[in-house]
Amino acid sequence: MTFREVGNPMLGILFLLLLAAALLYRLRWRRCGHAMVALAVVLFFAVGCGALPRWLIRSLQSPYDVEPRIAWAPRNVIVLLGGGTVVAGDEPLQPSYFADGRVLRAAQLYNDCKATGQECRVLISGGDSQDHGEAESVVYGRALRKLGIAQADLLLETRSLTTWQNAQFSRPMLAAYAPQHTVLVTSGIHLQRALLYFSHFGIAPQPVAGDWVNARRELVPDSWNYLLADAALHEYLGIWRYRVYNMMGWNAPKAPPLGA
Repeated sequence: MTFREVGNPMLGILFLLLLAAALLYRLRWRRCGHAMVALAVVLFFAVGCGALPRWLIRSLQSPYDVEPRIAWAPRNVIVLLGGGTVVAGDEPLQPSYFADGRVLRAAQLYNDCKATGQECRVLISGGDSQDHGEAESVVYGRALRKLGIAQADLLLETRSLTTWQNAQFSRPMLAAYAPQHTVLVTSGIHLQRALLYFSHFGIAPQPVAGDWVNARRELVPDSWNYLLADAALHEYLGIWRYRVYNMMGWNAPKAPPLGA
């Protein structure tokens, strides 16, 4: 998940509430119209002033806000999920602002693993979902090499355009390398959905948050809070959609546990 993936579902909800109010007024159901306008106003301030996004975000990222203790095995993989790229003038593509924490955390974990004398690889999963002309995994690999990670220790998955495909296309690469311990690095707000999808493909990694986000407490509505609310709704919708698709039999069959 990246913030650029997220549309504006919260603004869409506000628009629908106001549209419903207009229709109710046209039908002369004034009390219902007043109630719909009042609901839209309450929602506008609840989101913009930070109360609702704080509540939405808490259950998504709070399970991962403690520094994990990792027992490195002789053979390890750190899976880093893509979070977008940015065009920086004439410079090569760069990891997006919202991916910097993930890249840095993956590099820190790699160095921690290497310091124990164990074998470690970083599997970067991410294709060119923004049509920037270069896969996210290639861009992140370039950044990780500048942070001192050897090219030989990088595995690049360049096809995935969604979190579901991150899991789907990472499985055969993980199966080929056969790690004894796998760590998954992405944003704290994204981990719950990512773990759900990876579990579907038989992968049970240890989750590590690369970054966390916090809503702002404001008296006047703030656009940042709308961005966070949209991002949180994107995660919840992805989780609910997965469960509905499972119930309807629309998802691919679950894969057996990796290494089984």
